[in-house]
Parts: sequence; structure tokens; C-alpha cells
Amino acid sequence: MSTTRAVVLARGLGTRMREVDPSAPLDAAQAAMAQAGMKSMVPVGASGRPFLDYILSGLADAGFTEAVLVIAPEHALVRERYGSMGPVRPTRIRVMYAVQQKPLGTADAVLAAEPLLGGQQFVVLNGDNYYPVDVMAQLRLLPAPALPAFQAAALVAGGIPAERIASYATLDIAEDGHLRGISEKPGEGARLQPRARISMNLWLFDREIFRACREVPLSRRNERELPEAVRWAIDRLGSTFHTFPVAAPVLDLSRRADVAAVAERLGKVEVSL
Repeated sequence: MSTTRAVVLARGLGTRMREVDPSAPLDAAQAAMAQAGMKSMVPVGASGRPFLDYILSGLADAGFTEAVLVIAPEHALVRERYGSMGPVRPTRIRVMYAVQQKPLGTADAVLAAEPLLGGQQFVVLNGDNYYPVDVMAQLRLLPAPALPAFQAAALVAGGIPAERIASYATLDIAEDGHLRGISEKPGEGARLQPRARISMNLWLFDREIFRACREVPLSRRNERELPEAVRWAIDRLGSTFHTFPVAAPVLDLSRRADVAAVAERLGKVEVSL
């Protein structure tokens, strides 16, 4: 069964994006969104389009027809952009909104979108990453649950600093391709080994993930985190996640220093909503 609905996690506080970086000058529009912590709305490229336009266009290119944007209560700017009276009126992909009242983690954000998903399987992705269209297209055609396993070296080659990858989760994958577990921060060296595989928070889920998101214990930050919910689903609920290897870059827009490089890489990407 192919998947046509995606959930974009665009509610985060953007703490790192808010940090002023004298070595990364931004124009007035970019600085305003960075200061507000709205990473997905930072304009990139000569067109001045926000990063979220590229994400939605990429989803449409990959075959998705509906996108649920998980946003904060104060993110009226996002609603206004894609609303019926806004400057952008998507025709290739239907945009819906789910409000996460408080920033209580990525698993909590998925729960905020549950009422709009109707029990169907769905893809979840970050609102500050631009993923390869072909990877998203491949993922949505798989049986849920599943995820791509990104090669660390390809992520570094694509512009994500190695030290940043040290904060990402690594995947423990069995010989048959099934996910055995997820390791948080096992050390930078492990991530850069040729066989190491990284989670970039791109997932294909079925309804069982909602139970895991509710049951998973709070993290040390008093949040419910999606990698922990996946581990809970595997260990406690008996879920089997399929994986497939990916040696391709992912664009990451989490800091002000990322804006120029991301804008350059998206310079030739055509946006069609």
C-alpha cells in the first residue's frame, strides 16, 4: 500500500537558529525568521521562498498528496502563507495543520497530528531538513513501518559537519535489513565507520506508533522523543521496522551558519506547489 500523507515537524523552538553568529550574516528577512526560531520559514535562495516551500514541493515530487504541518499556536505566519487567502495556494499537495501546544518532544508532535491521519500509514520528516526526493518516493511505497538508513560519510560529504552527526542516532540493523535498535550518541567515531547507518528522522509509520508515543517514558528533558518511541515499539510492542541503505546527502538548516550553503544547494531546485 503506497503512502500519500506526510507529517512535517515544524514546531521546534529553533534554539540554535536563534543564536547570533557574526560569521554567518543574514539579510533582514532571514534574520527575522532566525530570531523567531522558525527554521522552516527562513528564506533561502534568490527567490526568497521559505525553506518549507522546498520541503512541500519535494514531497509533491515524491508522490505525496497531503501534508500535515505540526506547528506552534503562535505560528500564524505558516497558516497565512498556505491558506486560502495567502500568497501561496498549493494545488499539488493539500496542506493541513496540527497544533502542538507545548514543545514536549517529537513523539508528542506526532501525537498532535493523529486526529488528521485517519488511521492511515504516514511519513514523518523534519521541518529543518531537505531530503532527496527519490528517497522519500521509495519510502512511501514500502510497507510500514520503515525508514531509510543514511550513510554517515554521505551526510558529511553533503555538508553536515561530522561533529554534528555525533548528536544523531545510529541504527543497529540486522543482516536481513530489520531494525534491531537505535543508539543515541555512541560516539562520533562509530558514526563515521563505513558500515555505520544514521537516522535522519525520516520514518514511515502505521497506527501502532501512536501507542508507542503515548507509552514511552519521558526523557531527561521531560519530553517524549520519537527515536525512543521507535525503540519502545520494537522492544515492547513487537514492531518490525524495515530499513534500506541510502548513500545520499540531506540538507540541514538548524543554524544560521547553514543558511548560505543550503541556499546555494537549493539554487537550481524548482519549486512547484
